[in-house]
Amino acid sequence: MFSLPPTGGRARRLALTSGAVVLTGSLLAAGAATASAGAAPERQAGATVAATAQALGLDAKEQLVVKDTVKDADGTVHTRYERTYAGLPVLGGDLIVHRGADGAVQEVTKAVETTIKVASLTPKLTPTAAKSAAVKAAKAAKTTGATTGEAPRKVVWAVDGKPVLAYETVVSGTQEDGVTPSLLRVVTDADTGKKLYEQQLINDIAGGISAEGGSAAGKPGSPQAGAVGTGASQYSGTVSLNSTTSSKGFSLVDSVRGGSSTVDLQHRTGGKGVVFTDADNVWGDGTPGHNQTAAVEAAYGAAQTWDFYKNVLNRNGIKNDGRAPVSRVHYGNAYQNAYWDDQAFAITYGDGANNQHPLTQLDVAGHEFSHGVTSATAGLQYSGESGGLNEATSDIFGTAVEWNANNPQDKGDYLLGEKIDIFGNGKPLRYQDRPSKDGRGSADYWSAAVGNLDVHYSSGVANHFFYLLAEGSGAKDINGVHYDSPTVDGSTVTGIGRDKAVQIWYKALTSYFTSTTDYHGAREGTLKAAADLYGANSAEVDAVDAAWTAVNVQG
Repeated sequence: MFSLPPTGGRARRLALTSGAVVLTGSLLAAGAATASAGAAPERQAGATVAATAQALGLDAKEQLVVKDTVKDADGTVHTRYERTYAGLPVLGGDLIVHRGADGAVQEVTKAVETTIKVASLTPKLTPTAAKSAAVKAAKAAKTTGATTGEAPRKVVWAVDGKPVLAYETVVSGTQEDGVTPSLLRVVTDADTGKKLYEQQLINDIAGGISAEGGSAAGKPGSPQAGAVGTGASQYSGTVSLNSTTSSKGFSLVDSVRGGSSTVDLQHRTGGKGVVFTDADNVWGDGTPGHNQTAAVEAAYGAAQTWDFYKNVLNRNGIKNDGRAPVSRVHYGNAYQNAYWDDQAFAITYGDGANNQHPLTQLDVAGHEFSHGVTSATAGLQYSGESGGLNEATSDIFGTAVEWNANNPQDKGDYLLGEKIDIFGNGKPLRYQDRPSKDGRGSADYWSAAVGNLDVHYSSGVANHFFYLLAEGSGAKDINGVHYDSPTVDGSTVTGIGRDKAVQIWYKALTSYFTSTTDYHGAREGTLKAAADLYGANSAEVDAVDAAWTAVNVQG
């Protein structure tokens, strides 16, 4: 989500999206996610997957489900699996098997090293009691209208190191701000009734959480005829927009990019909204007073983000399946946030203070879209250090989208949300060169306490790492913005360029990060990614090492 983080209290309340931040094991209910090119043979060959489980020495009750596969240029294949135990999803059971071009296993990366085994599959706690406990937890988290329509499901909770039988319940309602939707995932010990974990499945950018069901319009592969219109945006100037012809003239549905549609929620906080239409294919007038202006910005941001992933990272949409999410604007009244909802597969934007500053800026669009990508790949949990990495991943790719767009009205920079004026003083939401400049508690450097921070603040360590890796330390002016990035030990870091830094982070996310990766795991993963891309003895590997050391993440 791209909302303001809370000023105090429950850090875990912010769950930006790890795909609406679902725990990796939770995705099993919907089936395995799409794989990258070259993954089909293993995905289709159940015997191969079973043989992999046997080769890894897994218990006979354990099964693997392919979630994603990445194939390197040298033939190395990284296959990401989720795990079941006696048919139950294992939360924290995800792992990645790395095979050489000859098919031999080179390494295995596990979210947890613990052997998955529980004494009994018969819970002492009834589903009704688990449901009540989850609703109680939601109310304690200040959720109003807390309710759950679906029965809790049995899972194995392994994240904490000792696998236990548990119930997983999703409670819906409204968050403490009275506007942002809430989807709170609660994991309860199936024997004792103790709450093991809670996670907000709505991912916002500023630090509030929300979720709401109901996607709208625009299925991939729609037969509608495409057209190119123009739009006057508030932040990005006059832009080209792909639309489709309709009975009302034109609909803001991009048939070129997976059926991406832009929807008007009409200041409601529920419902599917209405796809924007226009008679002459000329949209908005550049002011927030025109209903279409925010739609122009959202549609432009969705297109630029899609193109960044497609052209720079060779990824065909969030799940690499060619399907685009819905962009929803005019949520609520003067709502100062934006969020990703994995279940609705949608990005939702508020109109900001006095409905004059919609959170539709280009880097916000990239940020929210990237929450979906994180969910579809590493599935980083949205709490602790993994939550900070989740949030930073969206900041990093949001920044990269802005640079890649090369828009003269919204130039590339290392500031997040610099145009949306979310604080009312013209300052950006976040600073990647020195995160603590936000004055709200973002961390410049790693410490043992970082994992206790709200994820929008613990993300500062990775944001700072990324800036140092791309641009280096010290004072400099880049694209008209002054930066002065310090290091924890006074060392000098020489950057390798933003393009390489982006490739390294994406490679680490898709090939080495798991649901439980922390900052030291991220250091290891990015070092391996740099070696894969540029060679084990390359200057890029040395730069990754130096940048992590500069933010106090030691080897």
